[in-house]
Amino acid sequence: MVSCSFNVVFDALVQLLDEVVLMSSESLIKLDSYIQKKYTESVVSSGIVFNELSVTIVLSSLISFTEFLKTDQYCKFSTLVDITVVDYPNKEHRFELVYHYLSMYLNHRIRVKVQVKETEIIPSTIEIFPAANWFEREIFDMFGLLFSGHPDLRRILTDYGFKGHPLRKDFPTTGYVELRYDEERKRVVYEPVELAQEYRQFDFMSPWEGAEYILSKDQINKESEGKK
Repeated sequence: MVSCSFNVVFDALVQLLDEVVLMSSESLIKLDSYIQKKYTESVVSSGIVFNELSVTIVLSSLISFTEFLKTDQYCKFSTLVDITVVDYPNKEHRFELVYHYLSMYLNHRIRVKVQVKETEIIPSTIEIFPAANWFEREIFDMFGLLFSGHPDLRRILTDYGFKGHPLRKDFPTTGYVELRYDEERKRVVYEPVELAQEYRQFDFMSPWEGAEYILSKDQINKESEGKK
């Protein structure tokens, strides 16, 4: 009896969850259509991914579109959850700026993407969402992107004298400098990176270890016999 009642409750919960997801998807589809009608010229593409609405817009409409998401009665995205960046070194628009918003009133989430060239300056959204302050500073520090209108655009994770931007794909894995505490000077000093051995990628003949080739059993046997 206990097992039977548990299965009934479990099936009911699964059905309820499916109905909630379906209702959420339908509301997101309506929201997607509404946004496209309001910002036809600004929206590059849109779609629902992992039960979240994802919209790509042009850089020039970032401020007006952000304000629209926050103030429109059918959006009400009151919370800026995060801002991050994806680096595509081989693309003309190298960086993809990604904003995540949450509507506490309508229980919706939206992902807004903006494609940015390396030389372009991004308008700050601090006046609309004050929480963007540290997010934009982190992006400046890690990727080197500049924000116009930011009141305090300086590094936030690395040191003031740090060279380069660590999350760029072309940033060397060893870095440019290393630091240590100097007993004689009684302070932290910066020095060029000195590796104890030549930097190299170890290859253990496994595709999961980044090997560029896979040796067959015959080749492995030949090599082992040659070593003997």
